[in-house]
Amino acid sequence: MKALVLDGKRDLKVRDIEIPEQLGPDGVRIAVKAVGICGSDLHYYELGGIGDFMVKSPMVLGHEASGTVVAIGANVASLRVGDRVCMEPGIPDSQSRASKRGMYNLDPAVRFWATPPIHGCLRPTVIHPAAFTYRLPDSVTFAEGAMVEPLAVGVHAANKARISNGQVAAVIGAGTIGIVTSLSALSGGCSKVILIDVIQEKLDFCKRYANVVPVNVKKEDPNQVVLRETENWGADVVFEASGAPDSLKTAFQMACPGGCVIQIGCPPLPVSFTVSTPQVKEIRLEFVHRYAHVFPSAIQQLGSGKIDVKPLITDTFPFEKGVEAFEYASQRNPRSIKTQITLA
Repeated sequence: MKALVLDGKRDLKVRDIEIPEQLGPDGVRIAVKAVGICGSDLHYYELGGIGDFMVKSPMVLGHEASGTVVAIGANVASLRVGDRVCMEPGIPDSQSRASKRGMYNLDPAVRFWATPPIHGCLRPTVIHPAAFTYRLPDSVTFAEGAMVEPLAVGVHAANKARISNGQVAAVIGAGTIGIVTSLSALSGGCSKVILIDVIQEKLDFCKRYANVVPVNVKKEDPNQVVLRETENWGADVVFEASGAPDSLKTAFQMACPGGCVIQIGCPPLPVSFTVSTPQVKEIRLEFVHRYAHVFPSAIQQLGSGKIDVKPLITDTFPFEKGVEAFEYASQRNPRSIKTQITLA
């Protein structure tokens, strides 16, 4: 089949590739309709790898996807041919200790789309386990369905925060993950979210969402804004979604006594901080690695209209212009939030 194949650093082509796959009794074949370009996809495209995961052989990119079921295995009862679906891209070992404890996202043996050596989904069809394939409501488009994967990160982070109704959150970083985390926090019960970044265009974009307070750190001290918005108490929960090495220190300063800090971003450099800062506030620190058990909730929130991700899809390219889509996304236009690739 033709696919968007990465052969090495910035060596990306729409070309034929053979991917041996068998449907199997518990699988479904899906005609892919929409795929989002993630930051990890860009890292593989620009650098040829992420940490220890290096592209050593041709790899199909893409892991944020939706499509239509075109075939089902003999044991599949939850889906039918013609169902519109989105797919959870990480497949764990069901017998692993992590999976048995309900933390399947932490299974070291998880097979995740577009993580070497596993092929991704930027191709006409994929075979996927029915257990990790989810039907979309009629009100949710394929484009929105492909946003469920990044939204799941925000929903997972909000769940980790254990939000109580009326709490105030701060989110550091107004990229895709920062925005969906903000929306998830509001949906989870927060009365407002203070969204912090350095790119004014991103912050201006977020003004369309009610109860989001955008803060440009080049123009305002975010700590002072947090105090102003919380009657000098601090944020009940702070989500760090930028990956900037110094942001964790800022997060501890913003959090209220007894508050919570959720680390979502992955800093490229080691992070250090003075323990006494979070210690004297008894701040709870949590970490997020992808997500688990949240796709159904994310889909329901989209279907009900409680979370609206449609405005985030700012740029769309056809499959045959997939290379152009990646080149465009790599330019990081400040007015661009999510770039997607559509397949016929």
